[in-house]
Amino acid sequence: MANLIQEDRGSVRVLTIDGEAQMNVLSRALVSDLAQQARQAAVEASVRAVVVTGAGRRAFCAGANLKERRGWTEDDVRRWLVELHVAMREIERCPKPWIAAINGLALGGGCELALVCDLRVMDPAAQIGLTETKVGVIPGGGGTVRLPRLVGLGRAKDLILTARRVEAQEALQIGLVNRISAAGDSVSAAVALAHEIAANAPIAVSAAKASVDEGWDLPIDAALERERHHYEKPLLSEDRLEGLKAFAEKRPPGWRGK
Repeated sequence: MANLIQEDRGSVRVLTIDGEAQMNVLSRALVSDLAQQARQAAVEASVRAVVVTGAGRRAFCAGANLKERRGWTEDDVRRWLVELHVAMREIERCPKPWIAAINGLALGGGCELALVCDLRVMDPAAQIGLTETKVGVIPGGGGTVRLPRLVGLGRAKDLILTARRVEAQEALQIGLVNRISAAGDSVSAAVALAHEIAANAPIAVSAAKASVDEGWDLPIDAALERERHHYEKPLLSEDRLEGLKAFAEKRPPGWRGK
């Protein structure tokens, strides 16, 4: 994929948006490639987590490719929004956890790409924000939907309506990101976090992710039903027996994903 550099570090796949000169902007082709990568990771047993980042140190992803959009009709923009939503949902529904390594600016669509990931690790010098109202539009990649769910309604309105950029410490304080890395070390920190997750039983990780994603905004009884549903898959797995055996034998488990 010309828009993404793929590197597998053990069971962690690292995807780097390869557009440093253009601030790793979100082109139509890149959106298609991200969706394909999500589908591919979902079915590859050797991949247990995915880290996505941007080339260079200036930007994770600085938003939509405005040059590409010059000359688009209103219908072109509508089609683009559908494609963008489909790609974001592919990432969100991937059974393998995705971690955004925010190495620089994550603005507009770049912020939305980070939001759709399960976890976010941010460089201390990076900035993140939904800046669309500064250019006369609103977030169109799910930002108005996902940001309130992450930081609350009031904070989300503050960030979206002012279109301001958020520094790393504030992002951590309000729950917009999970961790701040050492300077220039966001990818390594994200990969380390991914390996920490990948060390656990893959079926259990996928089931836990699905249970949280499906149940967090449901009434509690409905959410508990989803938890019981997702409990079944690891309950019937070989890995559950391996986990019990490894615990009894005081050794690391050898997960098979079965």
